[in-house]
Amino acid sequence: MGSQVLKFVPYLSCFAHTNPANLAETAERIEMHVGSAAEPTAAAATHPLAASVLTDGALAFLGELHERFEGRRRDLLAARSERQICLDRGLRPEFRADTAHIRSGGWTVASAPADLTNRRTEITGPVTREFMISALTAGADVFMADFEDATAPTWDNIVTGQANVAEAYRGELTPPPYTTTLMVRTRAWHLEEKHITVNGEPMAAALVDFGLCVFHNAGSAVARGTGPYFYLPKVEGQDDARLWNEVFDHTEARLALGPGTIRATVLVETIFAAFEMEEILYELRDHITGLHTGNWDYLFSMAKTFRNDLAFVLPDRDRISVTTPFMRAFTELLVATCHRRGAHAIGGMSGVNPEGKDEERIAGALRKVKVDKRREAGDGFDGTRIAHPGLVPVAQVEFDKVLGSRPNQIARQRDDVFVMPEDLLTLPGSDGAVTLAGARTNIHIVIRYLGEWLSGNAAVMIDDHLEDTAMAEVCRAQLWSWRHHRVEVSDGQILDDALLDQLINEEFAELQAFLDPAQWEAGRYDEARDLLRALITTDDYPEFLTIPAYELL
Repeated sequence: MGSQVLKFVPYLSCFAHTNPANLAETAERIEMHVGSAAEPTAAAATHPLAASVLTDGALAFLGELHERFEGRRRDLLAARSERQICLDRGLRPEFRADTAHIRSGGWTVASAPADLTNRRTEITGPVTREFMISALTAGADVFMADFEDATAPTWDNIVTGQANVAEAYRGELTPPPYTTTLMVRTRAWHLEEKHITVNGEPMAAALVDFGLCVFHNAGSAVARGTGPYFYLPKVEGQDDARLWNEVFDHTEARLALGPGTIRATVLVETIFAAFEMEEILYELRDHITGLHTGNWDYLFSMAKTFRNDLAFVLPDRDRISVTTPFMRAFTELLVATCHRRGAHAIGGMSGVNPEGKDEERIAGALRKVKVDKRREAGDGFDGTRIAHPGLVPVAQVEFDKVLGSRPNQIARQRDDVFVMPEDLLTLPGSDGAVTLAGARTNIHIVIRYLGEWLSGNAAVMIDDHLEDTAMAEVCRAQLWSWRHHRVEVSDGQILDDALLDQLINEEFAELQAFLDPAQWEAGRYDEARDLLRALITTDDYPEFLTIPAYELL
């Protein structure tokens, strides 16, 4: 079947800016302003911090966001399901013909605010008080407080995390001077927050995270010379970006913030976003500052999106890196696209823990980090991500060598980059490159990770790396694919249900022997094992492991 362009039905922008009020407007005035709206009010589960986080004004604002945007969110999700049917029939994404005028136009995005001009080192992690203090004092240029992949969405984690973020915005979490710019990653459009409802419907988790953060902190952020800055995960293209832009426009008008006060960086973590990077930048051009290469989520997206196509069965993870041709095409295209439009290009994350016990292993891992960051800086990236404070100086050195006194290298145009659809869609073959060891490693990681995630911890140290949900998703996607396509592993065995069951039981027993009794008792590894088995032995592919896992929290 011939390839066709895959696109969503366009939406119309329905909100305009109003005259901005004083940018230093206090949170108290915002509370009064929103609380007077004639909109349904969200209902929230009880929590000890409700009086400061789940205020009447905040819940009224959430109710308003739900009423205005929930229908649109559901339309997006329905369109994704319809698109998957087309993909299963053999259609493949291309650069959209109907948006060629955007790609050929001479537009640029709005200039970044002063405290988002230099982003050479960005640290990311959960919204726990301990980690946030460590991250904000590590010397990085940016800290991304993560409500998504690094935070298990227990009700206590979400509410306490919002309180911690508010304290950081007020400048009370760490002592001055404040040299690290705070950004917040919301959860993605497909997730729901069951503890906050409007007329009995659970709210979109993305709107809960965004709404509580901007409502409580926009005033104090602007007053301190910064602003409400966000990272947007798993955006799949122009229409996702358009919806976010309308949420931003509406919020700025509703909270009397100046146009463009809200700023965002989009994580390019899906194959569709790779094909629509220019369109994403265009839709968010008044609010966006850059794009980030979400390498592990991107790999997961490839496995998930083309799960029924044998040509997209991935080999063992250690055979794929950011220099593998299809990944290289993706990262090069991102830099070229961002710089052409005046936006930052932020490189991938390193989760190495430089304080691990195996000194020789850590030394080797740190050498790889240096090489990786040196490559990113040389390719034109304006900054990079790390997950451990100890890696800040490692990344800083490599970007300092290239940038010198410049805050970024947006002026460096990558006109040498020319990427065709096939460059993004040609994966390395899996024949002979799937091994029992690779299957065992994936099983170990998922059980270990989910065992802690279900206990409330989503930033898990595994083999001297701080792992988040993205790694677990890649591992279980590969296991499902290998079983679904009856892949023959390197020793000649077929990776079928019987062999998978054997490997799961063996890895489960080894994990129990490896962890000390206190660690084992603190986790929920029995449930993690059972969930993994259910996820990879069903013929109906579960889109995201966090959806069924969330029901167990």
